[in-house]
Amino acid sequence: MFERLRRVRHLGFVVVALLLATRPLSGADHLTTEQVRNAAAAAPPGKLDLSGRNMSGDDLTGLDLSGANLARAILVGADLQGVKLVRTDLTGADLSGANLNHTWIMRANFTRARLRGVSMQTVVTSTGMENTREEAATFVDADLSDASLTVHFSYDDMRGADFSGARMTVNMANQSMGLLRTEFMSANLDGANFTGAGLGHVTFRFAKLNRAHFNNADLTDTDFTGAYLTGADFTGATVRGATFEAATLTDVKGLDLSATAGHEK
Repeated sequence: MFERLRRVRHLGFVVVALLLATRPLSGADHLTTEQVRNAAAAAPPGKLDLSGRNMSGDDLTGLDLSGANLARAILVGADLQGVKLVRTDLTGADLSGANLNHTWIMRANFTRARLRGVSMQTVVTSTGMENTREEAATFVDADLSDASLTVHFSYDDMRGADFSGARMTVNMANQSMGLLRTEFMSANLDGANFTGAGLGHVTFRFAKLNRAHFNNADLTDTDFTGAYLTGADFTGATVRGATFEAATLTDVKGLDLSATAGHEK
């Protein structure tokens, strides 16, 4: 009898978890950490639907949310350390102040997501040693202002993204294992905003930065080799030691090349 009751209780749990995992629910109530973990465990791969759900402050560390629908989800201050977000839809999600250290973001969609003040350190952006276009993430019109970032964003679509006040400057005293830095190689950053950002030693090699704003940014030793900078605004930026070799600088504003290195006119 007790075994039968145990089985009935287990079946009831599975049914409730599957319902939570596979259909959109009202976003009014806050989901607890346990509810989210149960839903993730019960959902078939790629079928978890938590769109619009409120998971603010939840500890979701280590979860595999690959392919999940988290569009418009509220994850303010959530701990997503080590979470797999491969192919995950985070369109319009609010992750302000969240911990995204060591997350996996290949092919993730952060279009119009709020990532203000997030921490993204040592993020996994490829299955191999180097980023590829096939695994690039999307951050179109995303808000990454005041974020702390050490990420290889190479090849990502980041048109119109806001990095104002973001901190990406490399700490040169902590580079015993080689230069660990943020990279935007060949990324599309047309119209992006880097006003007041710390970008020392960051690389933008061959990135699209047309009409981007670097007003009052720290660009000490930043690498713009081959970058497309038509109409970009550098007014008030610190460009000591920055490299603009073979960069396109048509109609650039506020750039004093006398303090830079390696630019060929």
